[in-house]
Amino acid sequence: MSTVWIRFGDKRDYPIVVNPGVLTEVGALAQKQVRGKTACLISHPRIYRWYGNPVERSLKKAGFQVQPILVPEGEATKSMQQAEKIIGRMIAKRADRSSCLIALGGGVVGDLAGFVAATYMRGIEFIQIPTTLLAQVDSSVGGKVAVNHTLGKNLIGAFLQPRLVVTDPKVLKTLTARQFRSGLAEMIKAAIIADAKFFRQLEKDMPGIMALDMNLLSKAIIKSCSIKGAVVEKDETERGLRAILNYGHTFGHALETYHHYQGYTHGEAVSIGMVMAAHLAAQLGICKQETVKRQVSLLYQAKLPIRGKREKVAKIWEHMKTDKKVLAGENNFILTPYIGHARIMKKIPSFSVHRVLETIMGGA
Repeated sequence: MSTVWIRFGDKRDYPIVVNPGVLTEVGALAQKQVRGKTACLISHPRIYRWYGNPVERSLKKAGFQVQPILVPEGEATKSMQQAEKIIGRMIAKRADRSSCLIALGGGVVGDLAGFVAATYMRGIEFIQIPTTLLAQVDSSVGGKVAVNHTLGKNLIGAFLQPRLVVTDPKVLKTLTARQFRSGLAEMIKAAIIADAKFFRQLEKDMPGIMALDMNLLSKAIIKSCSIKGAVVEKDETERGLRAILNYGHTFGHALETYHHYQGYTHGEAVSIGMVMAAHLAAQLGICKQETVKRQVSLLYQAKLPIRGKREKVAKIWEHMKTDKKVLAGENNFILTPYIGHARIMKKIPSFSVHRVLETIMGGA
């Protein structure tokens, strides 16, 4: 069993436990990390059918009273309306400040459940059990929780660190190929911004990872979490360094909003966003073409999209202006001078951004 600790030097320190088959040990792990014995288990019906029973059995064996609360599947579930429904269910079940909330699902369930945990009775403990690769390597780590607004993704949220993250790579066997590839984008992103050695390893291991080799996959998940955890420890609330984790996201979130979260998965949008960020860096003379080529090549090897669908550039640009990363009316861009290093850039000329949008979106 592999464990990565996220450490803040206080009571918020928590472990990320990664091991094939670890779902049966959730209860024993949870009782070491949370105070109360009432657990509201948030999931959606499909995931709950597959994994709800073993998780519940493990929790009950450890002495927890479990209250399942199921929500609809899909990005539209990340809303204030759905959060209010969950809170209503929790009130009806008499959940109190000693209760904990457990998210069993992908990034949508994790973000929504975390947002509820951050706001219910001014904050209760919560645990992440991510069931998608995207959630395992990214959204379950670091304490960002949020719901969407019609004008943008994750505009309503908070920072709340989980007490525990339990990651079972075996659950990834139930993902569609598209869902799995979506998670690879965030894994590749972690390597691009922080670890050239890990990037080289991904270039070598990508065929095995895509074939769900549990050993290679577990190692890559652990490494991705270690990279993100190290950044979060230094800048929990994104006042500076943590912004590098948004590599590709300024473009990517605009793409998602453009398509009302229906045209691309998050990872697909981020993949295209990273390609645009790489081209922008080259255009500005920040990196060499070889740096762009290696990024695009690895994304292509992971069967992720590297071009848009002829979206209207003017509308993409408008969505970028409402992104939550805009500061003082300006977009900040994360760019890579070389693999393994990221830089926060401000005052990027608009015409340079437009040129990249035109190139990668294919005009229109």
